[in-house]
Amino acid sequence: MHFMQSLQQAWKNHDSLVCVGLDPEPSKFPAHLRGDPDAVFEFCRAIVDATADLVCTYKPQIAHFAALRAEDALERLIAHIHQKHPGVPVILDAKRGDIGSTAQHYVSEAFDRYRADAVTLNPYLGRDSVQPFLDRADKGVILLCHTSNPGAADLQDLDVGGMPLYQHVARIIARDWNSHGNCALVTGATWPEQLGEVRALVGDMPLLVPGIGAQGGDVEAVVRNGRTPDGNGLLISSSRAILYAGNGEDYAQAARAATQELRDTINRYRG
Repeated sequence: MHFMQSLQQAWKNHDSLVCVGLDPEPSKFPAHLRGDPDAVFEFCRAIVDATADLVCTYKPQIAHFAALRAEDALERLIAHIHQKHPGVPVILDAKRGDIGSTAQHYVSEAFDRYRADAVTLNPYLGRDSVQPFLDRADKGVILLCHTSNPGAADLQDLDVGGMPLYQHVARIIARDWNSHGNCALVTGATWPEQLGEVRALVGDMPLLVPGIGAQGGDVEAVVRNGRTPDGNGLLISSSRAILYAGNGEDYAQAARAATQELRDTINRYRG
């Protein structure tokens, strides 16, 4: 199924705009997992199985797995989500961006090796760096626009002909790059006014919004500025606040409670 179709169904069927980021950090795992050679997979699998009916997507961060030499665990985790929770799409958070044959290899990595439904990309090398991803019309292409980190303004807010650069990026992607209807944008929760400006430029295009939870983004401001008229259009991402909500053997139940609380908080403001 097309990524966008899966996402729309998950928004409806799970009544949720929550995206759970899967960023394993073994030093934060419950004590009973720390001697387990397959701890990375088991930790993430338990989180997924406890929360799958409460989310619209999962977003494993590739660096967290690769740094642990746990790429195999990532492959198995995505396969597990597809098999056990087929209504929930998976975004590979890789932030790739390169040209030529290298871009083609990154396409194969994301969609053929890991079998992700979508991938995050850096568009600042230009269209040819993302065209191989855009050509996979059934897959989601989620492009950095205005990120949640403090240094985002260093470059993304630079004035370019009377408009900040990130607005040019949003407009170009919506107008010129989205011919297959498979694009989305990353817009950080810590900049809610800019989020609203992006929404005005891109219409109903989905927005992946990191920065809720540990980074301090305000849920009400995000939903108010970023939702579409039907109350959807957002993938509001939380990682640490959900993954490490508990540190005992009941950590998966604690993650479920945190996910449900976030979903319910978001839904209060969806209108």
